[in-house]
Amino acid sequence: MRVIKTEDAIGMVLGHDVTEIVPGKFKGAAFRKGHIIQEEDIERLLRIGKEHIYILEVDENHLHEDDAIKLLGDLFCGNGIYYTEPVEGKINIKAKHKGLLKINREVLDTLNNLGDISIATIHENRYVNEDDLVAGSKVIPLIIEKQKIDTAAEILKDKGSIFNIKPFKKYETAIIVTGSEVYKGRIKDKAKAIIERKLEFFGSEVCYSTIVPDDLGMIKEEIIKSKEMRAELIIVTGGMSVDPDDQTPKAIRDVGTDIITYGTPVLPGAMLLFGYLDNIPVFGLPANIIFNPITAFDLIIPRVLAGEKIEKKDITKSGYGGLCLNCEVCTFPNCHFGK
Repeated sequence: MRVIKTEDAIGMVLGHDVTEIVPGKFKGAAFRKGHIIQEEDIERLLRIGKEHIYILEVDENHLHEDDAIKLLGDLFCGNGIYYTEPVEGKINIKAKHKGLLKINREVLDTLNNLGDISIATIHENRYVNEDDLVAGSKVIPLIIEKQKIDTAAEILKDKGSIFNIKPFKKYETAIIVTGSEVYKGRIKDKAKAIIERKLEFFGSEVCYSTIVPDDLGMIKEEIIKSKEMRAELIIVTGGMSVDPDDQTPKAIRDVGTDIITYGTPVLPGAMLLFGYLDNIPVFGLPANIIFNPITAFDLIIPRVLAGEKIEKKDITKSGYGGLCLNCEVCTFPNCHFGK
């Protein structure tokens, strides 16, 4: 790379973008890589502090930042992911469609540890929409050793891409609302509409719903009936407390459900139950889904609807950051709770 005085650079080709900052108004490239410097450009270059121009002479052992990041971008991006054209050695990594974001943390950390390559991401295991930004990556030096990019490429080819989007599957869902006060008409059910709206967001729908009293036998019958109707997801609401009238957890267990958790380290949503009845996901949802717009259910349901098998450790790990602060303006999932 040669350094040329700006006044002597007329007719030469820029080997890199030149950034201009106008406080409060503009930050971006004043001149792009490949621009042939004209006489009228000199004053502007000097005004933005460029008294010298770098002329790149890239040998076979090095790569320009833009060329290097494009090679990496092709390997970073797995299913459902794309990246934007590089600007100053940086790309934005985005979602092609709505789905569950998965990030290979091992590969991410390994590449960031190489040096000269920077990859910054959002958290995984959350839903993203089409064109949402999930990461940004930059090659730090203007020219990078080709060997370093080759090393990164070998890691990615061996370990797989960093980013993938799992599409949501359409689940035919049964909702069983429990509560004698609802069954007898003393109060109106509000849970079904809330759950139905959340499911519709992910592309699933309710195929069967019913209301039953706090009767162990009737709740069990409806769970079994839902299974026989080939429901792919069963959600039972209400009756999740330690009150002796609340029968939902016992009913779910008695029909043969493999309980993964009854209780979560998440607030709100500590009394949530989750398990599998012959591979059918089953939720027992506490009444707080009516009062709290976001609960533990919202952390787990995207993974379930993306077809992931939920294990106990997936639940227990959610305690870190699992306290919702009930912000005045909710930004979920763009918050610590939505991690």
